[in-house]
Amino acid sequence: MSLEFHKMTGSGNDFVMLDGRATSEAEWPPERIARVCDRRDGVGADGLVVVTPLGPDRIRMTYFNSDGSRAAMCGNAALCSTRLAARLGLADPARMTLVTDAGDYEARCVGEGHLAEIHFPDAAVPTAVAIPLADGELSIALGTVGVPHLVTWVADLAAVPLEARGRELRFHAGAGPAGANANFVSRLAGAAHTPPESSGEPTWAIRTYERGVEGETLACGTGTVAAALA
Repeated sequence: MSLEFHKMTGSGNDFVMLDGRATSEAEWPPERIARVCDRRDGVGADGLVVVTPLGPDRIRMTYFNSDGSRAAMCGNAALCSTRLAARLGLADPARMTLVTDAGDYEARCVGEGHLAEIHFPDAAVPTAVAIPLADGELSIALGTVGVPHLVTWVADLAAVPLEARGRELRFHAGAGPAGANANFVSRLAGAAHTPPESSGEPTWAIRTYERGVEGETLACGTGTVAAALA
């Protein structure tokens, strides 16, 4: 089988993108997705996305993690889907609706670089959960921005054993029956970490252990929103 695909990245979160006019989600069982997303023997990606026009300026984004599991939402995949839909002429770049398993999102491309923007509706502030803290952890909260996230505030992000602790939290009973992405956040101190345009506002750093990838990803769009709310 021969099929054209697009490889896209959102802040380092990378995806195999497919035009839904040429294929359908039914043609992508988990084992096939895992083969394509494999970084040694496949294309290599954090996930696979099928972008399908539904009607005037309505685009369906179907998202699968690299292990083939389906996820309701992925912020960076949504940005890539918006950009691809505009490039393929599937919707008006200035205004479109992304239809996802987590609901509908207004999206658009702006500026000379056709940068994608997603409008997230109001989400609840993550709430504290009764998970014992590990060394260096200050608090843990659970929130949902499309998909669930455990946001852990830590004193030193560099000191977090991300693979081990991230996997532990991702499967913790406190994350719910389906588990959650594990986001670790710390505040950066010092002028070197404060951009000039911030007028002294603090800068934060984040790392993510992502469910479905079962490892660290370079970015997590919905996790960044959850962390900001937390």
